[in-house]
Amino acid sequence: MRKRLAICAAIILAGLSLRAFGLALGLPAVVVKYGGSILWAAMVYFIVALSRGDRPRWRNAVAAMSIAIAVEAFRLYHTPWLDAFRLTLPGALLLGRIFSAWNILADATGVALATACDPGARPAQSRWRRA
Repeated sequence: MRKRLAICAAIILAGLSLRAFGLALGLPAVVVKYGGSILWAAMVYFIVALSRGDRPRWRNAVAAMSIAIAVEAFRLYHTPWLDAFRLTLPGALLLGRIFSAWNILADATGVALATACDPGARPAQSRWRRA
């Protein structure tokens, strides 16, 4: 659990740093934009894994991807108060501003990388036992 929490904190720090300093460091805009989305989705995976650590990693990945797709689809819904919130820094970081199918691909990449690197996941159990 501590490893997952530390990784989650490191991902948040990396994502905020990427968004704040990425362009100033000369990184291409596409790396800053989609790198942030990849890190955001990885963070969602680790938050899910922290809350449900006893589940297999594939279930955590499905839950994280479901959340990511729901947040992306939620960008299609507009009301004045919600659009005003999306213009704030917390609103932009949590919900984003504009729907993009490319973000779903970036989210899938982030969830896949987090799933593969999850140190707290229990190993997959084989269906076949060796005699």
